[in-house]
Amino acid sequence: MTARVLLDLNLPAFQDDLLALEVTQIRLILKTLRKVRALDWAAVYRDPGLQWEQIKGEPGLFTIRLSRTCRAVVVREGDAMRFVAVHADHDQTYGKQ
Repeated sequence: MTARVLLDLNLPAFQDDLLALEVTQIRLILKTLRKVRALDWAAVYRDPGLQWEQIKGEPGLFTIRLSRTCRAVVVREGDAMRFVAVHADHDQTYGKQ
């Protein structure tokens, strides 16, 4: 069995994005973060609710679903999932206008 996923929430840009959301949205995100923290990497990749996807044209950047309306941009670094940004609008996550 692989190690549990470690969460890295320390990037200032991610923190700014997170704290700009409404409290109800933050609560849903925290619920998902608790779930992710309990998983190993194989489970993260398989979990249909998280919808782990690589961002096309951006090697090493992925998105995961944090709530019905929010996705996060993340990077895997060893056992850690580093959160780069969070977007309430799905199209923003992929850079669409």
